Amino acid sequence: MDLTISKEAKLPSKYGNFVIQAFKEGHKEHLVVRTPQLTKTPTIRIHSECVTGDVFGSIKCDCGFQISKALKFIKSQESGMIIYLRQEGRDIGLVNKINAYALQDEGHDTVEANRLLGFAEDERSYEVVDEIFKHYGIKEINLMSNNPRKLEGLKCVKVNRVPIQIEACDTNEGYLKTKKEKLGHLLK
Repeated sequence: MDLTISKEAKLPSKYGNFVIQAFKEGHKEHLVVRTPQLTKTPTIRIHSECVTGDVFGSIKCDCGFQISKALKFIKSQESGMIIYLRQEGRDIGLVNKINAYALQDEGHDTVEANRLLGFAEDERSYEVVDEIFKHYGIKEINLMSNNPRKLEGLKCVKVNRVPIQIEACDTNEGYLKTKKEKLGHLLK
């Protein structure tokens, strides 16, 4: 895989002081936000872009809650990273994601909406993550995830799963139920 890798830069944030680096894969530019030091087995959150949840605080999903919780936890551990993948809407893109939202407003769940738009239930891939781990020399991780596809999609590292549970609310309860029942997410 051919990646263009940026220099590292300091990223002070409301969660603490981090280091940021970009990895360009074709037309997608992914980000790594990490603690200044990494231990032998860092805590990792692989997070797919969700503009509505991450930026605008949507409670239709749990994405914004997950990235916030992960940044706080990683900072408390003093070793870890967020790998922010540019795969909006399970990699169907922003326009199609909003169209999927409209279908959800009509009563379809997130999986049905993707299928009605002609997509698989989840179009994401994680090959670039293995390349990022190779770049940093990481061989074992504590992965903050409930998604079994992420656990299975990583080939070059030993994975120890760390659950990341988000409290459901009235708005996202159905979404979380669909993730558990139709996508196999490891949720309580």
